[in-house]
Amino acid sequence: MKKGFLGLDIGSISTKGVIIDENNNIIAGEYLWTEGNPINAVKNVIAGLQKQIDGMGIGISSIGTTGSARKLIGVMLGANVVKNEITAHAVGTLSRYPDVKTILEIGGQDSKIIIIDNGIVVDYAMNTLCAAGTGSFLSSQAKRLGLDVKDFGKMALTSNNPTKIAARCTVFAESDLVHKAQIGHKKEDIIAGLCRAVVANYLNNVGKGKKIRAPIVFQGGVSKNIGVVKAFEDAVKEKIIVDENSHLMGALGVAILSKKYQSNSEFDLALDDVKFETRGYECQKCANNCEIVCFYKNDEIVDTWGNRCENGAIASAKKDERIKQGA
Repeated sequence: MKKGFLGLDIGSISTKGVIIDENNNIIAGEYLWTEGNPINAVKNVIAGLQKQIDGMGIGISSIGTTGSARKLIGVMLGANVVKNEITAHAVGTLSRYPDVKTILEIGGQDSKIIIIDNGIVVDYAMNTLCAAGTGSFLSSQAKRLGLDVKDFGKMALTSNNPTKIAARCTVFAESDLVHKAQIGHKKEDIIAGLCRAVVANYLNNVGKGKKIRAPIVFQGGVSKNIGVVKAFEDAVKEKIIVDENSHLMGALGVAILSKKYQSNSEFDLALDDVKFETRGYECQKCANNCEIVCFYKNDEIVDTWGNRCENGAIASAKKDERIKQGA
């Protein structure tokens, strides 16, 4: 049985997964919408990955998780490694581009920049407060224009006179877009303007004060939009590298990290008949009033988090849950 290593990047908009071999080659990859249910999304991603490796004689020796739901899914799967997105994206990108100096990443609802010097992360910044300039922002504007967001990039490249769109805020951008359409701006010019606005918003906020040096790697779902790629190249006057697996770099990175802690036994990924559930309650044992999250596997508590003192530790949580249920 050959060894495989599973990496999962669970975001608010999309969930990504890869299985890599011992040489860090991606042998299976999956990308699905999270749809507000990370547990179900992970089940579906894993099912998709298993189909891809069916008959290849591969067993999963380690699991790593990253993204906004990394702790939840890490507990769910008994992951070897749970890492933040900055580390995961840096490791994944460096495995493909060891000389990279700047990583630009725009996802569904957040964006980040990672500055690397001699293979080491020396600076980074994230934007998680406003969705302006992210994948969800572009998707909503595409719907407003009656287009599939997948066609955005190609149409943007046909523009000879991009419309100036204010993208500091989603509300301002939408009102500006509607106004420009009403006064007769061409659709392709508006789309090209949106791509430029996304880049301007990113550079003026996430990239503010950062020295962007080549080689530059652009990743995340928005990196698949060639209109935004072109807008970045025009803005920074450098070639932008987009890997064919740019949307999977976080999952790749955490899969690589998990290899260091691989298990001698294989992970059982048969999850169809396993019931996972989260339940929350407020601990009232002290003035903190912590909101405790309890995670259950087949109705048995396996972990809790949210406590700021020992009063809310897992043993107490188990007892409190029994009391609440009248056990």
